[in-house]
Amino acid sequence: MHIISRTKILQAQRDFTDCSGALEQWYRLTKRVQWQNFAEVKACFPAVDKVGDKYVFDVGGNKLRLIAAIHFNTGKVFVRAVMTHKAYDRGDWK
Repeated sequence: MHIISRTKILQAQRDFTDCSGALEQWYRLTKRVQWQNFAEVKACFPAVDKVGDKYVFDVGGNKLRLIAAIHFNTGKVFVRAVMTHKAYDRGDWK
């Protein structure tokens, strides 16, 4: 998949250093695959949920949430936000 934007992931790696490795792993795996549907995303990342038109990934042992829009027809993943579980629960991403 083509990931837009790597910058948000790099910033999250600086902000959440304890989850830097998990974010890098998410990036590398996502870049290598070509998902066609949600079932294929779920097969790679069992802890992903579809919330409205966004996909919410649990990253770093449930410490972070990575929110993305996935356009299967174009092979693009748009990273919208990376935040703590607490910030996600407050609805800071909406």
